[in-house]
Amino acid sequence: MNTHRPALPTNASLPGRRSLLLGAASAAILLAGCAAPDSLAAQARAGDNKNYIAGDGSVSEYTADTRAPAVEMTGKLFDGSVINSAGWRGNVTVLNVWYAACAPCRKEAPDLEALHQEFKNDGVAFYGINVRDTAATAAAFERTFGTTYPSFNDADGSILLALADHVPPRAVPTTLVLDKQGRVSARVLGLAEKSTLKALISGALKETS
Repeated sequence: MNTHRPALPTNASLPGRRSLLLGAASAAILLAGCAAPDSLAAQARAGDNKNYIAGDGSVSEYTADTRAPAVEMTGKLFDGSVINSAGWRGNVTVLNVWYAACAPCRKEAPDLEALHQEFKNDGVAFYGINVRDTAATAAAFERTFGTTYPSFNDADGSILLALADHVPPRAVPTTLVLDKQGRVSARVLGLAEKSTLKALISGALKETS
């Protein structure tokens, strides 16, 4: 009896699973190469959250007798203006740490802008602290989500270093409310709920000093 079995076809003679996968991958690369490049606005909307560490959403309030000394920092806004925190004394200030690819930052941006509009006649100043983006990407984010308050360019981390006692490393977003003396009266780690942040700002405004 002839027990010889015909040789099985090799990948070279019969397209197997690996060959099909390679073909599909090549097609995907070709399609990607034909696609138009993303606009800056699209990049701002569609971040992948790489290196993102979410805050736990906790809210901390500090009574006047337990607050740390006033925040002392100097930073440059994306428009080139240099701002020193000493100029905030006498008014309530809100600082929000963000970057364009952070999903909670995109979600809370319209609420932050709404509160900025609501409280600006009370002298409340809002500032973003952008920890990662180029000026063009930050501007695209602001156009997309309608934020009109200015942001610091803190790509070198100098502002976060000055705020190290209040903002955990890489905890983005974080929102700080400074009282009229420039001290941190409240902190939100993670997404800032509009109603909560409004109450924190209102509480700081009611303080006499």
